[in-house]
Amino acid sequence: MCGIVGYSGIRQAVPILIDSLKRLEYRGYDSAGIAVFNESNVEVYKDKGKIVDLEKTLPNIPGNVGIGHTRWATHGRPNKINAHPHTSGNISVVHNGIIENYQQLREKLIRSGYQFSSETDTEALAHLINNYYKNDLVDAVILALNDIKGSYAIAVLCGNELVAARKDSPLVIGIGENENFIASDIPAILKYTRKMIFLDDMEIAYVAPDKVSFFDTGKKPIEKTMKLIEWDLEAAEKSGYEHFMLKEIHEQPKALHETFAGRISELEGTIAFDGLNLKEEQVKDINRISIIACGTSYNAGLLGKYLFEQLAGIHVDVEIASEFRYSHSSPGSLVIGISQSGETADTLAALREAKTFGGRSLAITNIMGSTITRDADSCIYMRSGPEIGVAATKTFMSQLGVLYLLALYFGKGKGKISSDRMKRMLVSLRKVPAQITRILSNKELIKKYAGIYSSSSDIFFIGRTLNYPIALEGALKLKEISYIHAEGYAAGELKHGPLALITKNTPVIAIATKGLTYDKMVNNIKEVKAREAPVIAIADEKDSEIEKYVDAVIRVPATDDILSPMLSTVVVQLLSYYTAKARNCPIDQPRNLAKSVTVE
Repeated sequence: MCGIVGYSGIRQAVPILIDSLKRLEYRGYDSAGIAVFNESNVEVYKDKGKIVDLEKTLPNIPGNVGIGHTRWATHGRPNKINAHPHTSGNISVVHNGIIENYQQLREKLIRSGYQFSSETDTEALAHLINNYYKNDLVDAVILALNDIKGSYAIAVLCGNELVAARKDSPLVIGIGENENFIASDIPAILKYTRKMIFLDDMEIAYVAPDKVSFFDTGKKPIEKTMKLIEWDLEAAEKSGYEHFMLKEIHEQPKALHETFAGRISELEGTIAFDGLNLKEEQVKDINRISIIACGTSYNAGLLGKYLFEQLAGIHVDVEIASEFRYSHSSPGSLVIGISQSGETADTLAALREAKTFGGRSLAITNIMGSTITRDADSCIYMRSGPEIGVAATKTFMSQLGVLYLLALYFGKGKGKISSDRMKRMLVSLRKVPAQITRILSNKELIKKYAGIYSSSSDIFFIGRTLNYPIALEGALKLKEISYIHAEGYAAGELKHGPLALITKNTPVIAIATKGLTYDKMVNNIKEVKAREAPVIAIADEKDSEIEKYVDAVIRVPATDDILSPMLSTVVVQLLSYYTAKARNCPIDQPRNLAKSVTVE
């Protein structure tokens, strides 16, 4: 997703805009630009490429008000002309989202005498605002947005006036002393303030150095609540690690500890959530759950299906959010939407669709004040802290942590889990962060195997039952950051087609921790070994048999078989990271991908 920043204050705008844009580089982008009011007119500088390239061309621009943007190409190629900001007269605009009726607006504006120089939909918005501008920027923005169909988060600069608005794309206002900020994500401006106000859909903000005023689309004033962000700036920095992804993999013990903190009592065998709004006795009435998510969050949801069905005896459907709205299927009496950003467009749309069927909705997210927290009836925060790397790691782990707690909570409510078993499970859960730390201390072995197979063209990940979602996640991580073609399969499906692709040049990562299907998994490993494929097994440290059937073994600590997927997750993350590093790939900013997918 593209990045937006804005500043109005008493300091020079350019250094703040550039610094803030750099903190959004993790989102992925192909061009960048700024517009600054220099006390007489607005100066615009933009170009394709990285922010550091733009910096080289910037002259000294005095001015205390400005906007900036990093663009990920949608409408139009990545070049200087299509880069933001886009201008029309005295109006400059930066925009995230998609204007669906752009072509009709373009034709109408051309007939009115406006000329277009770019291929973007955003230029139409700049011309629209200019067309309506009559010395009141808020009025002009409202009138222009009334003509728009689609999604947007925008910052508009006219002279020294600054206006922001949103619909279906995130936008946050930062409150400072004699200065205020606009950003599409918290880390962009966290260096300058922890006081944040989150815009809701169809809201407009007028941003000045000494105040911020909020309006609805009828220009009726709105009162907004400020939130204090508990993250510190250090949490959003690399802290000595070469990449954000590696740092965030190493932060997983802490993230999981935060996920559990204050929610579980091993002594009493109880679980409590601060945002669930579902008592244990109400759980008895829930017989079907639908989990809606995309990408990594979908893989977490798929593991959640196994957990709810095994621990609580509740049937669970897991839906790809982008497909749910078109499947014509009715959801369960509880719909769980999983989105680390809380702004995933497909997940939000699917959750809203599901709510029309009645029943309850629950959001699992990492971002306070995000859209999904307002759309759902209940919300559970993952508490992972900021995640900068595009490829999700610690947020996936925290999603798993929440799902384990929920499944146990529902199991207790359904009478499927005894008090003794609950206490044992919670004790085992508490040990997982320390067990992850042990795996991280063994990363040199994982790095070795990653280097051996980093030149492969294809790699398969296989697992069964609880380990199948981790096979999917391992394959997703590898293809995201190393660009190796990777597939995750339920190992029992190998004979139904995938074996045709197995050769001596096709490494297979087999997640073979102890459990219900361990013997069957060993048979699946034998099937691929019969085709001469090299096999790396992820196995229990107490498993003395697995070495007979594979080429290499990466050990994880012994734990309850139902908890082992969390440990295997760390191994596949590190394998993916070190494979990408061996291939000299841009790990934190993989090509064509964005951290938060806010357009459908």
